[in-house]
Amino acid sequence: MTRVVSLFLPRWPTDRLRRKSGAASPPCDAPLILAGRDSRRRVVAALDANAETLGLRPGMPVAKAQALAPGLVIMEADPRADAEGLQKLALWALQRISPIVMADAPDGLVIDTTGADHLHGGEAVMLDTLVERFAAAGVEARAAIADSWGAAHAAARFLSRPTSVVPSGGLDPMLRPLPIAALRLDAVTVASLRTLGFERIGDLMDQPRAPLTLRFGPQTGRRLDQALGRAAEPIEPFRETTITEVRRVFAEPIGAAETITRYTARLVEALCIELEGRGLGARRLDLLFHRVDNTRQAVRVGTAQPVRDVKRLTRLLCDKIETIDPGFGIEIMDLAAVMAEPLETRQTVSSLVEESDPDISSLIDVLANRVGEHRLCRFTPVASDVPERSVASIPPLAPETGATWRGDWPRPPRLLTRPEPVETMALLPDHPPVWFTWRGVRRRVRRADGPERIRGEWWKRDAELVAVRDYYRVEDDAGERYLLFRSGDGEHPESGSQRWFVHGIFG
Repeated sequence: MTRVVSLFLPRWPTDRLRRKSGAASPPCDAPLILAGRDSRRRVVAALDANAETLGLRPGMPVAKAQALAPGLVIMEADPRADAEGLQKLALWALQRISPIVMADAPDGLVIDTTGADHLHGGEAVMLDTLVERFAAAGVEARAAIADSWGAAHAAARFLSRPTSVVPSGGLDPMLRPLPIAALRLDAVTVASLRTLGFERIGDLMDQPRAPLTLRFGPQTGRRLDQALGRAAEPIEPFRETTITEVRRVFAEPIGAAETITRYTARLVEALCIELEGRGLGARRLDLLFHRVDNTRQAVRVGTAQPVRDVKRLTRLLCDKIETIDPGFGIEIMDLAAVMAEPLETRQTVSSLVEESDPDISSLIDVLANRVGEHRLCRFTPVASDVPERSVASIPPLAPETGATWRGDWPRPPRLLTRPEPVETMALLPDHPPVWFTWRGVRRRVRRADGPERIRGEWWKRDAELVAVRDYYRVEDDAGERYLLFRSGDGEHPESGSQRWFVHGIFG
């Protein structure tokens, strides 16, 4: 089932201008409009949220807007720069989200994420992350995902939620209550339909198609069918001129898996020759299949390091061929290195001189493309005495940071996500516990080492100025070892709650 994301940027012209201007941009609380021309009149082409709350609207004469909003900041609209900015966003989304991305002018993107959502933590997480990234950059955004471009476009612009996940097969109930303007019809058609009493998309669904087509032309029915997923609406993939790409056009459509695999290998070989000429290695490859029914399917693979190995890249791509449905046949195959980095030729070290480090990058690439790159990491030391802050996750093949852990007080290989409270008893404040109960099991302490007193990192939070933890390494009768701590010094209430927690497990 096809899944399409529509990203809506309701304030794109003003957000782009503020972001581009930097320190020279108008104050964030000042109303801002962008002025354009409608014949001989200067009208409001775009406005920010501050101006909208004052009653200003697009299309309003600038003179009237000035009269209604004292202190209004007026700047010239630049539609060409807005369009170029959308193209840059499309390139960003192409490299990080999905192989099929297109600018949805004038205020959004459309992204085919079929089969790619699991690489981003699922559809809901993917949309939340997308909107949060734009918000962090100062750009207001709303996003929706549905089975069709038209439905996702309508949900992103006419539902009040920042993110909307329309379940597969749920287009009809979602579209019915929306206004007919959500069908992307021109303003004249929308006005004419409203004159006849049509306000909601559901009103059009219940009407015979022939009279609507006779009066308004085929566009109304076509938009309705596209929104409901009954008519195909292909997304033309965005491609930057600097992207290295190779193509194979077939005289007769192909569909057998063996044939697709064979031509995939040939495309990889041709692409590697192009990359070698540019001194580049691929970091992300997109293989697009153009079917005879004017739809597209895609396979995306990534690598942890720049790669130009034909066999390795072919294997990664062919592992995903089974996810492709050729339909009635594939007539064009495109292979593009949407992300590439310089790749220097390295001399192989002879085993007679010294042993080379084992290369696990191929294994990492296979795992990352199966379960998602975000699920793979390795741990590196961080300069902190607080156990949960003394470790950080980095990409598997990231260079060494040079930091090391202290050896005088070893940490357990398994730290709990959150310290879990335990019931325990200690004879004196500076003595280890005699026993503790964790997860319903009472354990008698046979050996213990401690305390290791760790004070709060006062430079991070004022609350940690007096915070104290006393850590103990304990071993129970079964030989299992745990890392326990008391929150506080056992005497002063302000130093902590004086409760005991288990923080990690040794072995």
